Amino acid sequence: MSVRAFAAKAVKSSFEPMTFDPGPLADGDVHVRVTHCGICHSDLSMLDNEWGISQYPLVPGHEVVGVVESVGRSVTHLRAGQRVGLGWQCGACMRCEWCSRGRQHLCGTQAATIVGRHGGFATHVRAQAEFAVPIPDAISSELAGPLMCAGATVFTPMLTHKVTAGDRCAVVGIGGLGHLALQFLSKWGCPVTAISSTRSKEAEARAFGASAFLATSEPAALAGAANSFDYIISTISADADWNALVNTLRPQGRLVIVGVPNSPLSIAAFPMIASERTVAGGRLGSPADVTQMLDFAARTGVRPMIEKFKMSDVNRAMDRLRSGQARYRVVLESEG
Repeated sequence: MSVRAFAAKAVKSSFEPMTFDPGPLADGDVHVRVTHCGICHSDLSMLDNEWGISQYPLVPGHEVVGVVESVGRSVTHLRAGQRVGLGWQCGACMRCEWCSRGRQHLCGTQAATIVGRHGGFATHVRAQAEFAVPIPDAISSELAGPLMCAGATVFTPMLTHKVTAGDRCAVVGIGGLGHLALQFLSKWGCPVTAISSTRSKEAEARAFGASAFLATSEPAALAGAANSFDYIISTISADADWNALVNTLRPQGRLVIVGVPNSPLSIAAFPMIASERTVAGGRLGSPADVTQMLDFAARTGVRPMIEKFKMSDVNRAMDRLRSGQARYRVVLESEG
C-alpha cells in the first residue's frame, strides 16, 4: 500500500510530491482517504520549525476530512465508507487518568497528527479510531475541515470555562480562529464584542455575530471597556496589551489565550487578585468535545469562510496563508 503526499524536505522549503508506505494497519487504527484538508497556522509553524519539534520530510495537514477506507480489527464504531474528520490529535494511551476521564487531549503520551507522523497533505492518513470523528450530514466536507482544529480550538474553552448564554464576551483577533469564535459565542446566546487593531474588519465581524467592536489602535478603547466582559478569548499569534485586556474583565472574568504570543506574558498580579480574574490557556478538546462542536455547528449554521485550492496547488495555498491575506481559512481539495 502506498500513499502519495506533498512533503517539505527542509525548513521553509517548498512542497514536493512524495510516496511512502504507511505499513500494516494497527488493530485500533483507521485508514482514511483524504478528500479535503484545511491549512492551519500551526502547519506553517511546523513548516518553519518554530517550535523545534518538526521532522523532515514533513507532510502537514491536521484539518482532515475524508472517507474511511479500512478499519483495524478492534474498531467497531466506524465502518468503511463513513465520512470522518481528524484534527491535531490522532492518538492517546487510553489508560491514564486523563483518558479515563474522557479528557484524552490532556494525555501525557498523546500523538499529534503531524508531529513525527505524516498528515493530511496526502491521499490517505492514519489515526487511532477514537480520533476520527464522524461529520454531520449538514456540514459539507470543504467546510468541515477548518472546524476540526480552528473550530474545536475556540469551542472547547467555552465548555471548559462554562460559558453560559448571556455572558458578556469578547474575541481578540478577527482571523482564522476569531471569525469562528464570534459565530460560536453569538450562537451560544452571548453578546460578543470583536476586538481588533483597526476597524478594517468591523463589517465582517458584525456579520459573524459581533454586537460591538473595539479597535485597539484608537486611544482609550480598552480603557473605556473596563469591567465589561465575563469571558475573553484571544486568538492572535502576536503580543498584546495583556494588562489592558485583564482590566476589561468583570470580577471572576476569564481571559483565555489560544493564539501563541511572540513574547512571554507579563501581567500585573493585583488586578487579578482584587477581582479574582483568571488568565488561562486553551486548546482543542477531546473527541467528545469535537463531536459536540460539530453537532452545534450543524444545528446553528456556524461555518468557516474559506478559500479553496487544489491539493497540487499546495505551495500557492501556503503562500496565501503566509501572506496573512486569506479570508479566513485555506482548504485543499483532493484531485482524485
